[in-house]
This record gives sequence, structure tokens and C-alpha cells, in this order.
Amino acid sequence: MAEPKRKSIATNRRALHDYEIIERYEAGIQLTGTEVRSLRENGCQLKDCYALIRKGEVWLYNLHIAPYSHGSISNVDPDRRRKLLLHRKEIRILEQKIKERGFALVPLSIYFADNSLVKVELALARGKKLYDKREAIAKKDAARDLDRAMKERYR
Repeated sequence: MAEPKRKSIATNRRALHDYEIIERYEAGIQLTGTEVRSLRENGCQLKDCYALIRKGEVWLYNLHIAPYSHGSISNVDPDRRRKLLLHRKEIRILEQKIKERGFALVPLSIYFADNSLVKVELALARGKKLYDKREAIAKKDAARDLDRAMKERYR
């Protein structure tokens, strides 16, 4: 089966640095028409974005979608909270894991799926300690140095 096409809108690279990713989920997001047009036009910002579960629903906070340039009064607040669409069973499982083990829900990326729907890649993550971050940086540097050496050798 072919891999579905994804047109990336924004990624949260900081999340991969700050968190250890345990599981990934794909969630729909409830948007207005002008927000979708704005995403097609100029993207969004996931920098300080996070998700919380409130009363059995998953909400996305601090997702900044710039107002649509040709929108009038139909533009909504760019920093409003937005509802994520997941199955009830998935929400229950996520809620249990967050309560018991101290995980966080972190959005990793937002993209257009192959059917033109906006999707959010949500991760169940645990915060990294400072020494874990240093270890990850050291591994990346070592891999980069190795790649450079191999490239020079085969020239």
C-alpha cells in the first residue's frame, strides 16, 4: 500500500529537542473556513503549542494561525483554543497515561492530509533532562562528523 501524501504546514522542531516521544497520534482539528485559507496562504506557528484534555475533549492551546488576508469580520482570534478530533477510546487512553505517568501531549506537526483535511500529529511525550539533551546533541555531532569523513573519503 502506498504511503499517504502529506503537505506540511508547520513542524515543532523544539518539541523533538525538549521531549522524548513515546507514542504518536493523528488528530483532526476543528477550524473555520478563513483559518484553513490562512493555513494555505502563510502557515502557522507551533512554537509554544500544547494540548490538554478537559471534560473528555482534547484542546490545543497557543496555536497561532495568522488572520486571513482577504477575510473581514469572519476572521477569528488567531490564538484561540481549538478542539482536536480523536476517537473517544483514544482520549480515554491518553487521559489515563497523562494522569498516571506524568506525560505531556505535544503537537509535533500540522499538515494537509491527502484528502485536503488539516491534521495534527500529536505526541505522548516525557520531558528530557538536561543530560539527555546533551547526549542527543553529542550523537548528532558524531553522526555529522562521520558523514563528513565518509564523504571526504569517497571523493
